[in-house]
Amino acid sequence: MQIATDTQRHETTFQPTSASVAAGTAKRPRLQSFAAHAEVFAEGDAATAVWEIVEGAVMLYKLLPDGRRQVVELLGPGDFFGFGIGDETDCGAETVTAARIHAHDRRSAEESAELQLRLMAHLRRRVRLIHEHTVLLGRKSALERLATFLVGLPAEEVIELALTRQEIADYLGLTIETVSRSFSELRRRGAIVLDRQDRVRLTDREALEELAGFY
Repeated sequence: MQIATDTQRHETTFQPTSASVAAGTAKRPRLQSFAAHAEVFAEGDAATAVWEIVEGAVMLYKLLPDGRRQVVELLGPGDFFGFGIGDETDCGAETVTAARIHAHDRRSAEESAELQLRLMAHLRRRVRLIHEHTVLLGRKSALERLATFLVGLPAEEVIELALTRQEIADYLGLTIETVSRSFSELRRRGAIVLDRQDRVRLTDREALEELAGFY
């Protein structure tokens, strides 16, 4: 999980070969641009495309009956989303930052051996990350969850947070008040410095990694 404001990576995105286009097994994806915090699709929309992030960051989320939101995944350049079982999306997708995303026709994606291989590699990575997030939600304290989130960000001297405090709370399964208290506690311990609400410096990465359970 690498979600900060620096969300552009150089990734090899899918470009159908001339042979696959000629054979009718692939169509060129549509490149779409989104502003920050724009809806890509809502839960229950028709699943007509497989989306591939070229630039920016996207969060996938589920809404509870009482209106609460759980962010289930944070995705960046090179990641795919929007595929699943059935004809409807099983979660919503919203951009975290301004983003450029390829929309692959779903039928074309299912018929393209080239894209299927890339999807398989992506899914293997996602299974590992989902397992780690399950442990985070099920076994870690609030402070441990926030430490895990912070050490998972790009290792830079100053980190510009792309997520709001509420979005961090929704991802970590906490309330915004608990997230704020946890930031304050990490600052009190000298593990971080908060230049402002969306800018943080990790001043004691070793202490954060110990809290996160990284040895």
